[in-house]
Amino acid sequence: MPTELGNVLAVRNVSIRFGGLTALTDIAFAVRRGSITAVIGPNGAGKTTLFNCITGFYRPASGTIRLFQGGADLERTRRALERLPIHRIARLGVARTYQNTRLFAGMTALENLLVAQHAFVARGLVPGLIGTPRYRRAEAEAERRAWSWLTFMGLDAAANRRAGTLAYGQQRRLEIARAMAARPALICLDEPAAGLNPQEALELNGLIRRLRGEFGVSVLLIEHHMGVVMSISDHVIVLDHGQVISQGTPAEVQRDPKVVKAYLGEEDPQPRVRASGGA
Repeated sequence: MPTELGNVLAVRNVSIRFGGLTALTDIAFAVRRGSITAVIGPNGAGKTTLFNCITGFYRPASGTIRLFQGGADLERTRRALERLPIHRIARLGVARTYQNTRLFAGMTALENLLVAQHAFVARGLVPGLIGTPRYRRAEAEAERRAWSWLTFMGLDAAANRRAGTLAYGQQRRLEIARAMAARPALICLDEPAAGLNPQEALELNGLIRRLRGEFGVSVLLIEHHMGVVMSISDHVIVLDHGQVISQGTPAEVQRDPKVVKAYLGEEDPQPRVRASGGA
């Protein structure tokens, strides 16, 4: 389809079941290249399950997930993700963070960013043992990029501190830096504002905009913080009970009665009789 030229990701009719429970049903949407797209919905709507399908933790029972790596020849740049293992998907350009941070707590902030770049350092036991020129160049470049991301995130002063000792907001930024160090075309952020105070959430807004604006990365995020979602998103997808019930601009989904019903419930059509007597 010609319209796919502008997409970085296309999810088509994805369903997944766990035993007798259907967690996702015919999920379909696209993420435009260079956009910020949010996935929202009540607890249990299937948001993290969807991320797990995109990033290879789960294999959907049906449907397709396509990554477009750029270029006019769709057949050459289209990559099917739904049957690939996690590490292959990461190498193709999809990175993610988690609802609960999963840093290497015993490693320093710098070491966390070096580990994230292992796929770009010359592999093999022999190059590492003898320190070939190619291996040394790749290691030096990885360290340069690690310091660059620490500086960008305002974490350079904490470079040699163990990740587990950092403040919570710093750990959040370090996890985003680790994902970006893997040079993704698409970064999937799972509730990046969770646990942040209002000032940190405001700073997160600016950070996500900078990632898109300065590095050209496309952003797909799950978020419960509606202030973040509505202020930075180009497109919003609303899930409820494992189905897409609405999608569009932030203003469009805010006005959608199905979205209001999913979050607030329906008004009881039967008037309730107040018990008589008593104060």
